[in-house]
Amino acid sequence: MPIWVQTSLLLAASNVFMTFAWYGHLKNLSTSPWYIAAFISWGIALFEYLLQVPANRIGAQELNLAQLKIMQEAITLTVFVPFAFFYMQQPLKLDYLWAALCILGAVYFIFRA
Repeated sequence: MPIWVQTSLLLAASNVFMTFAWYGHLKNLSTSPWYIAAFISWGIALFEYLLQVPANRIGAQELNLAQLKIMQEAITLTVFVPFAFFYMQQPLKLDYLWAALCILGAVYFIFRA
């Protein structure tokens, strides 16, 4: 499997955990004290890091730091939009499309030869 595919898959899985760690507590733990939410989020974030660190180490074999970062940002938006819409029940906005186009531009510029 190509390195960029391995990196993308690991970063996508990592971003699922990251998104739940960062925002899931707003829905599930809104009545709990902040320190309970922080502790649970920290536990979820552990799994994020268990995927993200290998993803970046694998990716660094062929990608430079800027490419890894832009790849991660593009994946973050790809994970966040369905999370916001389906899980957090936020309205889908046209602004997501504009943000995606901006990130697509960043991907183009950072990966062009």
